[in-house]
Amino acid sequence: MSIYKKTDVNIWTGRISNDQLYLHEKVTCIDLENDELPKNKNTTFALLGYACDEGVRRNSGRIGSALAPDTIRKMMGSLSNHLNNEVQIIDTGNIFCNKNDLEQTQSYTLDKISQLLNNKYFTIIFGGSHDLAYAHYNGIKKHKPNTTIGIINLDAHFDLRKIKTEGNSGTPFYQIAKENDRFNYLCLGIQEESNNKELFKTANELKVQYIKNTDFTFENKKHVFTIINRFIAPLDLVYLTIDLDGFSSAYAPGVSAPSPFGFSSDIAMAVIEQICKSGKLISTDIVELNPKYDIDNCTARLSARLAYYIMKFIPS
Repeated sequence: MSIYKKTDVNIWTGRISNDQLYLHEKVTCIDLENDELPKNKNTTFALLGYACDEGVRRNSGRIGSALAPDTIRKMMGSLSNHLNNEVQIIDTGNIFCNKNDLEQTQSYTLDKISQLLNNKYFTIIFGGSHDLAYAHYNGIKKHKPNTTIGIINLDAHFDLRKIKTEGNSGTPFYQIAKENDRFNYLCLGIQEESNNKELFKTANELKVQYIKNTDFTFENKKHVFTIINRFIAPLDLVYLTIDLDGFSSAYAPGVSAPSPFGFSSDIAMAVIEQICKSGKLISTDIVELNPKYDIDNCTARLSARLAYYIMKFIPS
């Protein structure tokens, strides 16, 4: 099996208008390895699938997130299109994990993300497990090596587990911290019940900023916005990663680790809009959708709406 495959154009379906009234009519599928990439005329969004759940398997989670990228595409295609006519959406295919070789997959992924950023595209990566973050951050770093990059993670978990034998979906931000002199990391939606005392200790040692799920609410958005603004102010670039298991299972039942005490969609959308409007957001990903455990594609639909919501608020 190849590590890369172009997206089947038939995945993008919906009502036919012949006037780009629906998102699927606006998408062009590109072969990253063989096609010439189109020039960025105004704003171009590049979608890339990370069809890998090896990190979840290594972390003793419920596998199935490798099926997520194409599922999100299917839910996204039928959405009504309200983007400017000049905006381009290119689908650049899926990256797979062969023979459980997560490290090879991450290396290939970071190269492709860097390639897309070099072409001045705004990248949205569909995971896959959260080990994508290690590749994603390094792809941005390869593209802009001498800049201050901050990570904002909407998540129930720190994902700061120390590596015992090999990396997994619970270790990406610890890996990033240990490989970089500067580590700027803000977590929104952290749950005490999902992070043991050692993880909180690690977070404090690494000077991680975080807001617990009990405070990450729409009613508390003024305080949340203040923390986000202070975090973003000294940065050159922001990388936003959205782990769907941070949402309440009422919104996102189809994840490896669902929780009824996660955050709601209103505060998530509010902070996403704020981060987009900062003008510093360079790339984002949506991870941990597990279609095997979804209910009526609820979590997949949430993923699709989040991706589209980001597109609407990225400055052109």
